[in-house]
Amino acid sequence: MKHDFITGLELDDKAVLALLALAQKMKAQPNDYAQALAGKSVVTLFEKQSLRTRLSFDIGINKLGGHAVYLDQQNGAMGNRESVKDFALNISTWADAIVARVNHHNTVQELAQFSSKPVVNSLCDLYHPCQALADFLTLQEVHGEVSELKLAYLGEGNNVTHSLMLLAATLGTDFVAVCPKGSGPDAQIVKQAEQIAASKGASVLVSDRVEAAVGANALYADTWVSMGDDTPLQQVKDKYLPYQLNKQLVDMTGAQTILHCQPAHREFEITSEVMDSPQAKIIQQAQNRMYAQNALLLTLLNPNFC
Repeated sequence: MKHDFITGLELDDKAVLALLALAQKMKAQPNDYAQALAGKSVVTLFEKQSLRTRLSFDIGINKLGGHAVYLDQQNGAMGNRESVKDFALNISTWADAIVARVNHHNTVQELAQFSSKPVVNSLCDLYHPCQALADFLTLQEVHGEVSELKLAYLGEGNNVTHSLMLLAATLGTDFVAVCPKGSGPDAQIVKQAEQIAASKGASVLVSDRVEAAVGANALYADTWVSMGDDTPLQQVKDKYLPYQLNKQLVDMTGAQTILHCQPAHREFEITSEVMDSPQAKIIQQAQNRMYAQNALLLTLLNPNFC
């Protein structure tokens, strides 16, 4: 039976913890997995620019003995040159999986609907579930048991916020989204996360007050303007500056760990003083994209090897 990874909710808490444990094992003993995807080909579709997603998947697949095939818009935009359905039907006759970084959630849904092979959402406008896996792998490495943590996200409510919130709820981590009024996360996703969190004895809170982040073990930032939005950062600076990750905020909250999914705009959503501080685990977090994704691909494509 084909399994996809579209919203992140395809995995329950036990499955996520098993995947994170596998990622740690693969990171510690990479030679044991050097041929884990031998003979497998994965097509990576990109409608958006990328550094970490493209390289972490491409190099990661190679490190597992597999073959990554990169397709961007120069090959013809999905839905224009050919329908999304026909992209999925054709690619899945050759490839063993499709990894898609797309503009709209319905695109990755349609790919999954018509592909006979697993589809992984590597980013869309609503979710960024692979990023959240890497984030919680990092938190686990730094803090241990993540169900005992409080994680606070500050900035625009977006796809990263949604995936962090849902995975935090799944793993029983208390989560706070601190966003300016009118720029919070999707209300339906918040409601969904609240219900999941309640079943795990955890909490989800959305607030426009930075004081809500007090007591957080980790603070998390993302760019103030999502990819594809050409609004100049200077234009939104006054709106978002109160939510900047700076030393004053870190000291006020008592957070021990700083995260950022990158690309980061220094002196806007995060200061260089904080980004380069010992508390920042941002490069470790970026490195963990590859290991979390490799564990996911191995689980989807060769579970007997796990």
